[in-house]
This record gives sequence, C-alpha cells and structure tokens, in this order.
Amino acid sequence: MAMKIKSVDIGRLSTKNNIFLAPLAGFTDFSLRSICYDLGAGLCFTEMVSAKGLTYNNQNTKELLLTADNEYIKAVQLFGSEPDILRRACESRDLEKFDIIDINMGCPVPKVFNNGEGSKLLDNIPLAQSIVKECVKSGKTITVKMRLGTQRPSFAALDLAKAVEQAGASMVTVHGRYRDDYYRGEIDYDKIAQIKGALKIPVIANGNVFSVKDAELCLDKTGADGVMLARGALSKPWLFSEIQGIPVENKKEVINRHIDLLLTKYSDQRVAVILRKQMALYVLGQRDAKKYKQQAFEATSTKELKQIINNLVL
Repeated sequence: MAMKIKSVDIGRLSTKNNIFLAPLAGFTDFSLRSICYDLGAGLCFTEMVSAKGLTYNNQNTKELLLTADNEYIKAVQLFGSEPDILRRACESRDLEKFDIIDINMGCPVPKVFNNGEGSKLLDNIPLAQSIVKECVKSGKTITVKMRLGTQRPSFAALDLAKAVEQAGASMVTVHGRYRDDYYRGEIDYDKIAQIKGALKIPVIANGNVFSVKDAELCLDKTGADGVMLARGALSKPWLFSEIQGIPVENKKEVINRHIDLLLTKYSDQRVAVILRKQMALYVLGQRDAKKYKQQAFEATSTKELKQIINNLVL
C-alpha cells in the first residue's frame, strides 16, 4: 500500500508533506537539512540544543542554530528540564528565526537522562506539562518528541502525549521504543496507534524507517499523520524523494553538495573532519565500505573526500 503523501497542519503552519527529518545530534546541521529539503523533506529539525547553553551564550550551541536559505519552515529542538529556562530560550533572540520549537522528551543518553532531561521527563508528567505550558506562552509553535516510556512495561507516553496536548503542544512525534532500548529492537506500532487515537493534534511516527516499504508499513500500522526518518536518512538522504516515487539519478552529486554547503561556513580541513561520521554512513553497503570508511577518517581535505565519493557505486 503506497504511503499517502499529505501536508501536516502544525499550529498555524502547514508542511509540504508528511515525511520529516528527525533531530540527530552530530548530524542534522544546516547542510544536511538543506539537502533533505531539496530532496523533498516536509520538515527538518536542528540537532538537539541545550536551553541552558543558549542562556549562557555558549558559542558551540549557537553554531547549531545556523540555517539554510531553503528551510521554508525552520524548526529547532531544545532540551532541558526547567520550565522558566526553556521559556527564556524560546523567547531569546537566538531563536527568533525559528517557526517551531520542539521539546526533547525522548533522548536516552545517560548524560541527558541523569540530569532529569530528555526521556527522563516521561517519569515526570506534571513537569513535562508545565514545560510545554511555559514554552507556549512565548507565542512560538511548540511540539514534543518522546519515546514510549523509560522501561517496559510502562507506557507513560500515552499520558504524556495527552498532557502536552492539553498544555498547548501543536504536534507530537513518538519514537516507538523505550529509553532502555536505545536504537535496538522492533518498533511498537500498536502503542503509537493508541497515542494517535487519543489525540486531536498531529502524531508523527518515528523509528526503523530505512526504506520506502518501511515508511509505508509504519504509517499503515500506526495510522499516524506522518513519518520521521532518522538514521535511514543519514546514509540515504534521497529516501525522502524515493518515498514520494521520485528517483534520484545522481546521488554522488548530493554528497558533493553536502561538502560544498559546509565549505560556505567552515575551512576545508574542518569540513573534512566534520564529515567523517557522515561519510562512514554514505559508504554503507558499498563493496569496499571498510576501506572507504578508513580513507574518510584519514582524510584531511575535501579533495580527498570527493575522490572517495567518485569511487562509490550509488
């Protein structure tokens, strides 16, 4: 069954389609988002940004807020656990250009979790609700990304989703795994479907979408309003086009463009370093993937990276 492509109404905003790019730390910078928008993504989120880091005027945090010209809707993801600090971040000049502010309630990483942030908020629904209430007061469109719970059999996400909707959230994205799963195991489509059935605002399904078939299955099983690509888009950003039935002929050109976009902001050597992790994903499935990955991690210039791209069979 082909996936139904449609726009999603998020508060006062409307997306071009219902295939979104997840916020991914270390990956979804302005260059990757720009490429994904070019390839047909309906909405792309920044990497996870610390609300506290913004209030402290942290330079590394500000770098995460660079945007591309073709981001017709600009969406940033924040993490934190103090309602007043999150609201101040929403109202800050740094986030002025962003249309959507997504609150992270799903990150499983110990550093975040042990600080009472990310997926730990699934264990504190009153706090999660007050965070959204405060952030909504900023006048921004607020969305929330969550997991199913911190550990089985808890299904905190159902109550959390209802609570944030009540607090004024305009959309929720549900990663169909538990905090303890990290990125292992199957997605619980039924639980995402339960959340979809309980809310009036849009619900986006996230997890294990690596192909057109995966996207179709995910929407079919969950009844969600859209699907969010994460790791599947890192190795194949052209998946956004393929899901919409548009073949991408020149995939090498896409990767070269990724390099060229980064060169508009950073030095050649820095771009070579920034792209190492991404190159390791671009070469996945290649016959000599291990060799190419090694070359990418040893590269000190974009010229070397482009030589690797030239050798790929995409």
